Amino acid sequence: MTMNYHLPVSVVRAATAAVLLASIAVTALCASSHQAAAADAYPSRRITFVVPYPAGGATDVLARLLANKLQEAWKQTVVVENKSGGGGVVGNDYVAKAQPDGYTVLVGITQIIQAPSLMGKLPYDVFKDLAPVTQAGLSTIVLVVPEQQPIKSVKELVDYAKANPGKPYGTFGNATTSHLYGELLKKVADIDMTHVPYRGSAPLTNDLLANTVTSAFQDLTTASAQIKAGKLRALAVGGENRRKALPDVPTMGELGYPGFEIEGWLGVFVPAATPKEIVKKLSDELARIIASPEGVAGLETLSLVPVGGSAETFEKVLRRDYEKWADVVKATGVKGE
Repeated sequence: MTMNYHLPVSVVRAATAAVLLASIAVTALCASSHQAAAADAYPSRRITFVVPYPAGGATDVLARLLANKLQEAWKQTVVVENKSGGGGVVGNDYVAKAQPDGYTVLVGITQIIQAPSLMGKLPYDVFKDLAPVTQAGLSTIVLVVPEQQPIKSVKELVDYAKANPGKPYGTFGNATTSHLYGELLKKVADIDMTHVPYRGSAPLTNDLLANTVTSAFQDLTTASAQIKAGKLRALAVGGENRRKALPDVPTMGELGYPGFEIEGWLGVFVPAATPKEIVKKLSDELARIIASPEGVAGLETLSLVPVGGSAETFEKVLRRDYEKWADVVKATGVKGE
């Protein structure tokens, strides 16, 4: 005689749950093993460093320095590709939407976390679509005047602006760090100067040398040679500390102008879904290159302050600076294009 025996519902449910948990565990283990294997094999082909600006600028030169050193270390081809447009947005978006395999790498600047506050809508979310790798270096902004100007200090510049409202000051672009600094000075010093945006640092420098604009917040990478030659006069620098390249030039904070402690930087990113093991491998190697004697010398030649460090440390910087720049944008009323 056949007997039908039914297990209690509670036992069936427990058994089913156990099978599901075991399946999830196996899937997770397989995924983890797959990621570890991918990291071990990485890199197995060409890596592309994307620069969201034209060739020849500080970001481009830094990217080529890092690419060359990474190629030497990993014995794998590393190329630099310039994808400019939209003030950096085109190149940033290209990497944000690239395959998350560690072979498409972004070398970006502070604009990437300023843009959300400056522009209404972006095609990517810097915190959701991109993963930080390492902060390469700090980019110093210096307040300069042409040698033809009699102005010798920030106080004299402020006094001149108050006596001559509407005089032109230049920046290396609308809604850039240079522009934000300029509008911040106007606000905290209560002066009226007319903003003249240029398409980059080079044309701005040309007009400074021609005394077409009274002053400018210029990047030190571009201004350094002209400052050394005496063609431009450095009045102050942004950031929390004086710079090794300009030890006698005070910070804006030292002179009593608050808000300029936050400064520009250059950093490395990959698409957000890139396996953590690959991000760490790339981060560790780039940080080693940046901290090496050749890396330090290379960055200092560009008037950049070497930083390096882990992806986790860089992410903290991103979130901190995002909030600080948002405050500056709100205070100055600057709008992106």
